[in-house]
Amino acid sequence: MPDITRRFSSFCVPVVLAAQMVVIHFAIAAESAPPPPASANFPAAFGSWKVFRQDPIDSETARELKADLLVSQSYLKAPTPSFASLLVAWYQSQRDGTRQPHSPKVCLPGAGWTPRIADEVTLETAAGDITVNRYVVDQGLQRAVVLYWYQSSRRVVAGEWAAKFWVVADSLRLKRTDTALVRVVTWSTNETDQAATLSAAGFARNLYPALREYLPQ
Repeated sequence: MPDITRRFSSFCVPVVLAAQMVVIHFAIAAESAPPPPASANFPAAFGSWKVFRQDPIDSETARELKADLLVSQSYLKAPTPSFASLLVAWYQSQRDGTRQPHSPKVCLPGAGWTPRIADEVTLETAAGDITVNRYVVDQGLQRAVVLYWYQSSRRVVAGEWAAKFWVVADSLRLKRTDTALVRVVTWSTNETDQAATLSAAGFARNLYPALREYLPQ
């Protein structure tokens, strides 16, 4: 039975992706892709969190991500020592299927991080509740709590398959397929991960409303 399941999955995933690309291609012959937001206008502060440093992305990684806008920087929360790293990869169009957000569930293990926990958390924010992925990983002596989600000015989506569904739906209704992968990383000092999760959640609560206003309407 496991072999049958694996064969079925290996067949269905390419078929679904191919069908998605065909639908999008024909649905948006005249795509209304929004202009990229100005990187200089990206929020440098929200709530008590302020930019601490820029975290440049190497050229090879940038080529792999193929994003139209990349933001990679770290924030500090005053007066506490809370620290969070943020990556936003925004895609203007996913019409051809070759430029799409890369799931951290694939990228982090590929970079040598071992997954320990994968679940979802719901956060109350000033702009409404959102549900995001929580991914706890470790590598050697390092352990991190990762929150990530897919966001546009229209919604937040946690699941990869749900995100693909909305790409198709938005291509049909709005002639748009723009979206952003948002990833927040905090560092854990013990296996309970409670403090790191609370810090990441607090950061995400403040980030979401600001990012919602920043992304193309």
